Order: sequence, then C-alpha cells, then structure tokens
Amino acid sequence: MPELDAVQRQALAWVIRLNSGGATSDDAAALALWRKRGPEYEDAFREAVQFWRTFGEATRELVGRNEARAMPPVRSRPVLSRRLLIGGGVAAAASLGGIYVSKHPPLGLWPSIEELAADHRTGKGERRKIEVAKNAVMTLNTQTAVSVRSASATPRVALISGEAAVDVSRDVGAMVIDAAGGRIEAQQASFNVRCVDQSVSVACFTGDVQVEWEGRRAVLAASQQLTYSEESGLTAVAPADAEQATAWQRGLLLVHDWPVDRLVAEINRYRPGRIVIMNSNLGRRMISGTFYLDHLDDFVAQVHGLFGATARTLPGGILLLS
Repeated sequence: MPELDAVQRQALAWVIRLNSGGATSDDAAALALWRKRGPEYEDAFREAVQFWRTFGEATRELVGRNEARAMPPVRSRPVLSRRLLIGGGVAAAASLGGIYVSKHPPLGLWPSIEELAADHRTGKGERRKIEVAKNAVMTLNTQTAVSVRSASATPRVALISGEAAVDVSRDVGAMVIDAAGGRIEAQQASFNVRCVDQSVSVACFTGDVQVEWEGRRAVLAASQQLTYSEESGLTAVAPADAEQATAWQRGLLLVHDWPVDRLVAEINRYRPGRIVIMNSNLGRRMISGTFYLDHLDDFVAQVHGLFGATARTLPGGILLLS
C-alpha cells in the first residue's frame, strides 16, 4: 500500500465524499476553496479522481474509512431525494436547497466529478479560448469541460462534455479529440464538436474531419456533419447548417420548429439555475425564433405570450413552467 501524504489523503477523502451520494452544494463549495489553497492541492485532487476511476471503492482502503469520515465538517443543507425529483414533488424537493455532487447530479445543477477534474472548464454562459498546442486552438462554449491528454506536435484532448469550435493549422500534426467513446481527428481544418448527454455531433466547416465510433469510420468534408450516440449509432453524413452550428459564437441561439422541452434543455445550458417544465403538453408545443444568449430570461415572457404558460420561481434559481 503506497504511503500518502496529508494532502493526498484529504484529496482521496474528498473524492469519496463526492461519490457517496450524500454530498451537497456546500461540500462542493468547500472543495473549491480547498483546491485553491495551492497547486499541490489541485494536483492531488486530479490524481485522486484518476485513482478513483481506476480502483473505485478500493480507494477507501488507501485513505481509511475513519479518516474519510474525519474530514472537516461542512454545514450541509438537506440532500435532494431522487424520488422527489423524478416524481411530482420536484418543487418540494427543490425548496430544500440541497444538491447532489456525484457522477450525474440531479437537474444538472452542479458539475459532475469528471467535469470538476477537467483541465479546462467553463461555467454557464461563459466562453473561453484555449491554445492546446501551437496553431491548435479551441473555443469552449458554455458548460464545457476538456482534459488535455497531450499537448505535443500531435495534440490530443478529451471533450468530457459541452461544445467547442476547433481550428487546426497545417503546421500541426493531426489533432485528436476523444468524446463519448468516439475519436475525432483533423489536420488543417475548422469544425464544431458538441458532446451533451453522451450524444456527439460534429460539423466540419473547412478541410476534412475523420470520425470513428464503435469500429465504424466516416470522413466529413467542408459543410458536412454527423452525429453518434448509443441510441442512434453513427449517422450518415449530411449537409451542415454552418449558421446554426456557429450561432453560439455570435451570442445567438437559432431555433426552427423545436419542441419547447428541447429549447428549455438548451437554455438550461446557458442560463443560471434551471427551468423545469411541469406540463408535458407545453413541452411538446413547437417554437421558432432567435434568442440572445445574454437575454434568455426573455424566453419566459415569450412562452407566456405564445402559450399562456405560467412561471413559479423557487430557491436555487429553479423556475417551474406550467
């Protein structure tokens, strides 16, 4: 059994707590402060996450169950019950104010542990440009998490979640992006890649992009796109709508005949808090329009004017539409 220093043991204890199912938003806030104490704390947390991915529950033996329980106490609010969230009691549960911090946090109100451990991560409504390697640039959209696996002449990154515009020049070897079990490779190309709920879409604007998933391979030329997921498989190459695929870079969300629930899911990626549709009929209504990403609260007034929907605001930024 390897010898761990105090910081490494604390990092492992944090990872155990986050995977316990009982962590709250207060725990996550305390962890954020702990990671900011210094580079060694951040490095220890990333190493602990990697260890957990490999050994899972066996990690508890390294830190010791008693020591894990001996982490500095955090004043926690009640934890949201999954049964309450999934059923009709979402409003009552949300009023408790607790938030799970786990692999799949309820309502997506907090980043998963994979996202927390990413090398680069944007918050809601944030966009950021990063240089992965010389002449290999990614512009990260809202709620995007990326880990750099190699920054050499042949850069490789993992898109854990979110969306990015990618530009690769001729001076760089093929850049590789791993996303949801697939592999995206490009040399001297510009393209957009999106990974949300383990569904990946790739739109090529210039050059060509190779996509591999589950042993299948496709090549995108300029103005072409495809998607892949466990549900749909690797779809056929189709024409790309460059205007829509790049709208987020201009601060816009272009919508043409979307059901309201799809639009709400997209708005929730940008808007602080969470909009929850309580009426399935409302969710199926179709809507079109151009929405400004910095004025998304206008959507509530629009859906009220179009469909007579009413809104109820709850603590934690949760808004119920019915």
